[in-house]
Amino acid sequence: MSKSLRDLHDVELAAQAAAGGRREYGELVRRHGSAVRGLLRRMGAAPSMADDVAQDAFLQGFQRCSEFRGQGTFAGWIKKIAARLYLKRVAREARYVAEVEADETEVAVDRAGFMDLDEALKTLNETERVCVSLCHGAGMSHPEIAAAMNLPLGTVKSHVKRGLDKLRVRLQPAQATGGRSTHVG
Repeated sequence: MSKSLRDLHDVELAAQAAAGGRREYGELVRRHGSAVRGLLRRMGAAPSMADDVAQDAFLQGFQRCSEFRGQGTFAGWIKKIAARLYLKRVAREARYVAEVEADETEVAVDRAGFMDLDEALKTLNETERVCVSLCHGAGMSHPEIAAAMNLPLGTVKSHVKRGLDKLRVRLQPAQATGGRSTHVG
């Protein structure tokens, strides 16, 4: 008796997809599509661009599925593909967004007191946002980010550290900021 697609591990699905299994790959897309689109949006992609790049990443992933060996997660592997495609698209279209002044943007806090990470990421400049998203959202190492973005390794490390430092300040609770409120209206 064979397992249903939902019962199979990602590694099993990827192996079957590498042999041409479209249904199996469709299950991987179903499982990881929203996480890939979410990473791309955190990197700065508009929702429609995130959808387009995610689709391209999954198409490329299907073509390269035999390269996935199960070292690490399938989600991490496909996110790296998506992140690289996004970076190439942004560079090719030369549509880098102007830097946002971190001091001018407040972090949205919902009624339950939860802070919106997506809004906090928007307070970072473009390069910091992409570096932090690639490092902590896609699980890429600093050298991988440096290669993908064509930046020196030290510059990538600086952008990740500076971005994380800014996020820590932005996302700390109001009581830890000496009474300064990060609540929006």
